[in-house]
Amino acid sequence: MDKIFNRLRVDIFAQIGMGILILFLLLSLIQSFLPSPFEQNLKIRLLEIGTINHFLGTDHFGRDLLSRLIYGIRISMVAGILGSLISAFLGISIGSISGYFGGRVDTILMRLTDMIMGFPTLLLLIALSTALEPGLKTVIIAIGVVSWPGMARLVRSQVLSIKSGEFIHAAKSLGYSEFSILLKHVLPNCMGPILISFTLGISGAIMAEASLSFLGLGTQPPMPSWGMMISEGKDFLRIAPALSILPGCIIALAVIGFNLVGEALRDALEK
Repeated sequence: MDKIFNRLRVDIFAQIGMGILILFLLLSLIQSFLPSPFEQNLKIRLLEIGTINHFLGTDHFGRDLLSRLIYGIRISMVAGILGSLISAFLGISIGSISGYFGGRVDTILMRLTDMIMGFPTLLLLIALSTALEPGLKTVIIAIGVVSWPGMARLVRSQVLSIKSGEFIHAAKSLGYSEFSILLKHVLPNCMGPILISFTLGISGAIMAEASLSFLGLGTQPPMPSWGMMISEGKDFLRIAPALSILPGCIIALAVIGFNLVGEALRDALEK
């Protein structure tokens, strides 16, 4: 772990990625010192960037844009991290059981995985979000249920290469149960690729949440989701382009941050 930490510490891309994520964390902490992201005032609607007391201006309801952008960090990070956790749990469970036990179990679980992967991810997300009541909880569940096949295939391939090791045969000869070997000896040796996939998956989950919110199937008003802010601002592109451009830039920055950290982590583990 010390070697990995030292490699990350000297990696410029890891530093940039962590800097972006730390910046988001610090911004979310100053939310209470900013105007309310929900307070409406039609008298000051569509103020320009640089206005006193409203640094990034206001939206079409007179709500402070900077405050709404910062509040959106909480929504996107919660959706991204929790959605990825659910996806990782499902993918690790299915992939490890499939790879370790093999046979008919492997065939059934992998055909299920292929079936899920055969459908366009966004269409599945839309279908699940439409079937359930729109909201942040629905988005998190939909992301987790739809995005696990990639993790399952990754874990399966890792388990297949590890389960034939001599230490696994030694554990079996000592009388350990199959599930005990899987949990205590096989999965710990898969944690490197799993951690990388989980980190990179957060950025995909953030994009998925923004896409669903843009379509009106994600976080519901008045909660300031970045995707919903882009959707609301598209009708004012000519007179107030910042309403859509700024949330889009923030989404891109968050995705870049997690991707840089994930790629740096991959490089550090491969050296």
